[in-house]
Amino acid sequence: MQYSFKLSLSNEQDTQKLARILAQNFAQGVIYLIGDLGAGKTTLTRYWLQQLGHQGAVKSPTYTLVEPYKIQGKEVFHFDLYRLNDPYELELMGIRDYLDIENALFLFEWPSKGGDEIPQADMILNILKTDTEEMREVIIELNDVALYTQLQENYA
Repeated sequence: MQYSFKLSLSNEQDTQKLARILAQNFAQGVIYLIGDLGAGKTTLTRYWLQQLGHQGAVKSPTYTLVEPYKIQGKEVFHFDLYRLNDPYELELMGIRDYLDIENALFLFEWPSKGGDEIPQADMILNILKTDTEEMREVIIELNDVALYTQLQENYA
């Protein structure tokens, strides 16, 4: 990735702010969400989808592997690969059908479990727990200069 940006999230409002910036600048492509259990991957996803215009609940797809959304005519797929035993299971569930949809947003939690069955990321969000219960550090790796500039302007 061409750019790397690190920021701290002290509370839910900080997470919502990051989601707003991401939604305004990144509405399609492949996102990897990396972090330990309870780091906040699904929480960030929920706020991101709400910022895109989703109304209603955002469930963690831990057991279903994928939750599809259609938000204002746009396709969004939230994958959680935590329970995946073998990357080939994605092929059996028809992941190619999802990935063939143009201009969609693909959010992958636990992407390391997807192996070669999932595409390379356009952006990686690594969410790290800290010693403080609510505090998180986020390292964002990306190639999009416009989003990188927005992050610098909002977190300088």
